[in-house]
Amino acid sequence: MNGRAMPKEAFIRQVSIKIRRVLALATAPLINNGRHASPFRVLIVDDHEAFRRFTCSMLGEIAELQIVGEAADGLEAVHKAEELRPDLIVLDMGLPKLNGMEAARRIRKLSPNSKIFIMSQESSVDVVQTALREGAKGYVVKMDAGSELLRAVNAVILGEPFTGVRFSGHDFVK
Repeated sequence: MNGRAMPKEAFIRQVSIKIRRVLALATAPLINNGRHASPFRVLIVDDHEAFRRFTCSMLGEIAELQIVGEAADGLEAVHKAEELRPDLIVLDMGLPKLNGMEAARRIRKLSPNSKIFIMSQESSVDVVQTALREGAKGYVVKMDAGSELLRAVNAVILGEPFTGVRFSGHDFVK
């Protein structure tokens, strides 16, 4: 590219193609008559409804992703994760009733195949390190979500860790 930002539609199309490829490999045994048994299932957890709407809107544009549920607090997140067994959980850290870190610990026990991706206002390197050690596959600061959310979700689906440009100078060790 020539240094300009990629248009949103082109970027979404590019991410969608990558996700489709990953799903084709991951669900190959589930393919029936050339169609996938189901899209990549996502649970969105955030106590701020406007931010949940934003996240659902961004991820809802990717045909291969299906938003299967939403939760507004940590306890609800744990219950929905156990019930729905989503492939990906986008989880806020600052949640009422049960903070995101403790919710992630419980979710990992109840739904071990769900990939947990943290999206939070917290930008402390120590918090990111702890989240990754506790099993989160990626971390994005909410302020950066507009430019990093789709890339982050794509990376996590591909099994790659993602911590965003803000943390590019840090070497996070699990």
